[in-house]
Amino acid sequence: MHPMRFMQNMDFWSAAVIKVSAAEFQRNIGRYQDLALTQAIAVTRNGRERTVLISVDEYQRLKRRDRQVLRLEDFGSDDIAALEATRAPDATKDFDSELTWSERGVSHARSWPRRSVQLPLGQ
Repeated sequence: MHPMRFMQNMDFWSAAVIKVSAAEFQRNIGRYQDLALTQAIAVTRNGRERTVLISVDEYQRLKRRDRQVLRLEDFGSDDIAALEATRAPDATKDFDSELTWSERGVSHARSWPRRSVQLPLGQ
């Protein structure tokens, strides 16, 4: 599975979400149903988003994605090579201290190199 497949419906979500009050939505429901075919409509109540109206196609796409399970056999050699080449940004090393020793692949604490991290003051 190629990573671009996950982005096939990005146009739907890249458009700004239209926010509309519940009263306005009720007065012009047909208009907002038509608009929901191409972009999400957030219906608000007391100024807070309560529901979102989306097209049936987008809803079904999201449901399929929700239940999609991939096995190793589902990936091609290009997909596996891309995953193996992926590296976390260097900035994530600051969070290594949050891992347990076993998550770091270390059998006991003495074999792990010790280092300190200085955090800037005032942030």
